[in-house]
Amino acid sequence: MDNRINAWLEDIIRSIDEIFEFLPEKVDFIGYKKDLKTKKAIERNIEIIGEAVNRILKHKDCNFEIRNAQKIIGTRNRITHDYDNISDEVIWTIIYRELPELRKEIIGLISE
Repeated sequence: MDNRINAWLEDIIRSIDEIFEFLPEKVDFIGYKKDLKTKKAIERNIEIIGEAVNRILKHKDCNFEIRNAQKIIGTRNRITHDYDNISDEVIWTIIYRELPELRKEIIGLISE
C-alpha cells in the first residue's frame, strides 16, 4: 500500500482513539452537550477523519472502498462549512454507532 494512504489510515485510527480519550468514562449525552472543549475536540477529529477518507479515495493508488465514505466526507464538510447547523445528537450518534465500526474496518485495511 502507498505510504501516504497508510499514513491517512493511521490518522483515522489516531483520531478515533483521541475521540474516545477525550470523553470522560461515564459521560452521558447531557454532559457531552455541556462540555464545549470536548465537543470542539471531537468535531475537529471528525474533520480529520473526513479529510483523510477524502484524500484516500482521491488517491490514484486507492484500490479499495471505505463503507459510508461519502457520509463521512459529508459530515466533515458540514462541520467545516456549515458549522452552525451541527447537531450534538448527530455527533453523539456517530461517536457511539459509527466510529467503533469504522475503526475495525480501517484496522482491517491496514492489516492487508
